[in-house]
Order: sequence, then C-alpha cells, then structure tokens
Amino acid sequence: MTVTTFFWFDSKAEEAATRYTEIVPDSRVVDVTRNPDGSALIVSIELDGQSYTLMNGGPGHPLTDAASVQLIVDTQAEVDRLWDALVEGGEPGPCGWLTDRYGLSWQVVPAALPALMSGDNPTKTAAVGAALQTMSKLDMKVLQDAYDQA
Repeated sequence: MTVTTFFWFDSKAEEAATRYTEIVPDSRVVDVTRNPDGSALIVSIELDGQSYTLMNGGPGHPLTDAASVQLIVDTQAEVDRLWDALVEGGEPGPCGWLTDRYGLSWQVVPAALPALMSGDNPTKTAAVGAALQTMSKLDMKVLQDAYDQA
C-alpha cells in the first residue's frame, strides 16, 4: 500500500511542484504525467520524504485551508525562511497558517511548540495559546516568553 496526499490545482501543479521542491529541503519532483499536448496532468513530489500528488484538474474544486501541509522545524531561522518563501505572492493567516500563491495552505511550526502547549501548568499553556492567537508567522521567542512569564 502507498499513502499519499492529493491536491487538485486548476492549472499550475507543475509550477507549484517545482517551487515547493526548491523551498523545502530534501525534496524532489518524482514524476510528471503529461497530457497529449505536453502540459502536466499529474505531478508526483516528495517533500522531505513525504509523498504528494498534484493534479491539474481545472476549476471547480478550489483548495481551502481545511487541509494544509504542516512543516515542523527546529529553529526560528527555518520558520522565517520557509514562511517568507511560501507566503510570497500568497496570504498570511492566523496561528502559523498561510496560503501560498497557488492557493495551498501551509502551517510553519516550531518543533518546540507542542511541548509549550501541552505542559502540566494550564496557566502557562493558556498564555502560550493566547500569544499564538495574536500571531500570523510564529515567533518562538514570544511564545517561550509567554510560557516563562505566566
């Protein structure tokens, strides 16, 4: 069995695939299935070892933020680089979400965030949650400070 996430694009799946594999480390375009006219129909990619399939299916099935690709990273520098690259031409959203120029939603999340949100001290975790809700791109220092100062 193979499990992959499948996204329907209007017409720019190959362009999106190229951009995503340039932005996310250890990523590649695996295969492109072409229409008779040479345009891409299906593009298979790996983003850091995870399989995704992108299809040019035409309009009628728009991407929404109900599904997103989550990138969990170790440093604020990685948050900043990935966020800035992905949001270029797109729209920032709340709490680490963004929509890229192709309409795909992403979350760029520091790896330390789950520990701050699930600690034994509800006052501290609530402070982190409140700080998180004020952010678009996540700032790990602000989140850590909220935890430490609660």
